[in-house]
Amino acid sequence: MTIREVATTPFPDQKPGTSGLRKKVPVFQQPGYAENFIQSILDSLEGFAGRALVIGGDGRYHNRAVIQTAIRMAAANGFGTILVGRGGILSTPAASHLIRLHGAFGGIILSASHNPGGPTEDFGIKYNIANGGPAPERITDAIFARSKTIDRYRIFDAPDVDLDRDGETRVGDAVVRVIDPVADYATLMEQLFDFPAIRELIGSGFRIAFDAMSAVTGPYAIEILEHRLGAPKGTVRNGTPLPDFGGHHPDPNLVHARALYDEMMGSDAPDFGAASDGDGDRNLIIGKGIFVTPSDSLAMLAANAHLAPGYARGLAGIARSMPTSAAADRVAEALGIPLFETPTGWKFFGNLLDAGQATICGEESAGTGSDHVREKDGLWAVLLWLNILAARRQSVQAIATEHWARFGRNYYARHDYEGVDTAAGDALIADLRGRLAGLPGTTIGALRIEAADDFAYHDPIDGTQSHGQGIRILFEGGSRIVFRLSGTGTSGATIRVYIERYEPVGGNLGRATGDAIADLIVAAETIAGIARHTGRTAPDVIT
Repeated sequence: MTIREVATTPFPDQKPGTSGLRKKVPVFQQPGYAENFIQSILDSLEGFAGRALVIGGDGRYHNRAVIQTAIRMAAANGFGTILVGRGGILSTPAASHLIRLHGAFGGIILSASHNPGGPTEDFGIKYNIANGGPAPERITDAIFARSKTIDRYRIFDAPDVDLDRDGETRVGDAVVRVIDPVADYATLMEQLFDFPAIRELIGSGFRIAFDAMSAVTGPYAIEILEHRLGAPKGTVRNGTPLPDFGGHHPDPNLVHARALYDEMMGSDAPDFGAASDGDGDRNLIIGKGIFVTPSDSLAMLAANAHLAPGYARGLAGIARSMPTSAAADRVAEALGIPLFETPTGWKFFGNLLDAGQATICGEESAGTGSDHVREKDGLWAVLLWLNILAARRQSVQAIATEHWARFGRNYYARHDYEGVDTAAGDALIADLRGRLAGLPGTTIGALRIEAADDFAYHDPIDGTQSHGQGIRILFEGGSRIVFRLSGTGTSGATIRVYIERYEPVGGNLGRATGDAIADLIVAAETIAGIARHTGRTAPDVIT
């Protein structure tokens, strides 16, 4: 067993986004491509000799091959212990927990989250730091810089590690431990939530439908919902992780989880429906006859978190990404705690969580979590909802109705224009930025623009600045439209338009969302000229 120094040349396209490096599988299958990026990660770190590294992924196509490469490279570069989930499986929140639980130096997570998987679909690699959270920009910038000059990578000539059997083996001086990917995470959930109360609720006939979308959350949901909480076998659908996610798009939204939505809107619907995504960090919440938007879910979870044992002490603060609706702001105000508005990307919550300034965080893109890990956590959100339902003994519909009556309602939708020509997307945003100064005071129909800006964030913990995070159009009365380009895809650009109308307490709180925001949809096209820039006359996905 020897270490090889392999000469290599840089690839020009290895700039990590908000969630690491994502490309199509054939790109990662190029000789040296994954090796270059992994070595660039390792070359950007200091002080890890003899330390532990967590490695795992969401089970998508090419996962196991890159795990073997990452193990041999981590050992060759000096890590002392390498923790790997059995079968190469680790949900992103479970990986974050393992890093924290074992005091690891960091982790390499192989996932493209909610993006499709398969031989010609998406793959990704990201690095998480010692707090369990995604690498901050200073590290991702260093990784990209190194990827542009890399001239060699280090790797052990060693046989593959048996990923399907728990136990220890050695690669050089490094100990490789294959571990149960579910047990430690499930134990953490049992510490946070009132499992006896949830078991009692389920035992009373309360019915749950959970769609794991043939993705990584399946084994976690089966262990927790069916084995530990006593839900009937079959409560978890599509519970076996598949390399291509069964040919489906593992994104828990109303397009890709349509079968669950239709079931929950039916006459014999279960009491509670939920889904999670490719790597387990997103969630979909649907009650009998009601879809709860991720923005509303964040607000409702924050308002009721004290009902779960792990949050009985109360919340230090709430953090949300800028495009997420302001529903959580009103909860924070009522609780007398701070509300932090950050750019999109979970890494921006890490400093707040580490400093004890925030307890619960959320993004409109179906990501919610707390200070138990440093990633969003789909199954955690589902369990907190179940804990609240067990404590209040009300339906999801009743909880939502009471919440809106107390705080008002933020009618909200996101319109995604996917696979747009990148130059066209850039031109649209540049055009908007050039016209921002002249928008305040103008009207579109009955809507009057109060302010318009390009969101910038000053981190209150470390003082770093982030600019150009999204165009905000703010209207009198609390409504708004946000435009931004997404960095989570692998081809073209995605223009996301976030549309929000605030209806105060005492107003019309029971409208259909499409009706409530119809004039804002028209205003969005008037302001941005999406059809003119892109040729698109309708979004591809509405959530």
